[in-house]
Amino acid sequence: MSEAGAPKEHRTVSRVTGILECVSRRGGARMQELADVLEAPKSSVFGLVKGLVSTGYLVEEQGVYRLGPAFGNLLPRPAHDLAGAALPTLETLRDRFGETAMLGTAVGDSLVYATAAESPQLIRYSAPLRTRRPLYPPSAGKVLLAHRPRARREAYLRTLIADPAARAAAQAELAEVRATGVAFNRGETLPDVTAAARPVLVDGRLRAVVAVAGPTSRTAARLADIADALVDAAASVATRLGAAQQAEGTMPA
Repeated sequence: MSEAGAPKEHRTVSRVTGILECVSRRGGARMQELADVLEAPKSSVFGLVKGLVSTGYLVEEQGVYRLGPAFGNLLPRPAHDLAGAALPTLETLRDRFGETAMLGTAVGDSLVYATAAESPQLIRYSAPLRTRRPLYPPSAGKVLLAHRPRARREAYLRTLIADPAARAAAQAELAEVRATGVAFNRGETLPDVTAAARPVLVDGRLRAVVAVAGPTSRTAARLADIADALVDAAASVATRLGAAQQAEGTMPA
């Protein structure tokens, strides 16, 4: 992909996807709620919402908009369940280290945690599920970003980091992540949280990321052990996912 062809945000598309994501997270929303979430005029949101109703992606019930039948009938779920394939491995990681283990996926230019096994400890990192987060600097996002084509990676970092020196440092870090297969986040997102992440590769293709995160006071000293454990964890998720795809006849060519 050339730099000129790198994906760019489109306001109308972003508003439509924002409407669907808000309705999905909340189980339903009114017109004013959607306008508030999008920080857009109600008049602008009105036409988009009504268009989604007319195509079946939303339904209206007494002024509340919910996801419509188009998702089940036109956009069926994949036969293989990425979150389901990962959860047993995430639970094993959680039990071993006592910290939260997560499965991250790329959704456009965002990191989204599809599932997690949360730490049972009172003070813990709680992963925000099904919520868009930046690809940088979370450890899982760094892995996803490191595996992108260079032009797309550079285009993304330009939108995020204005300082050329800081952007060059980020590029160097991502090159190391790609080479070593592990990414770290030492308090870059939240001052008291440390995390490590590794890619889940199926037939050489990046499908997801496994990560462990916890309070720095407990996690920092064990970061190397966590990174080592993630090697087997990522392989385990890849094996389960590959087997599920083969069983369903959905393995990519």
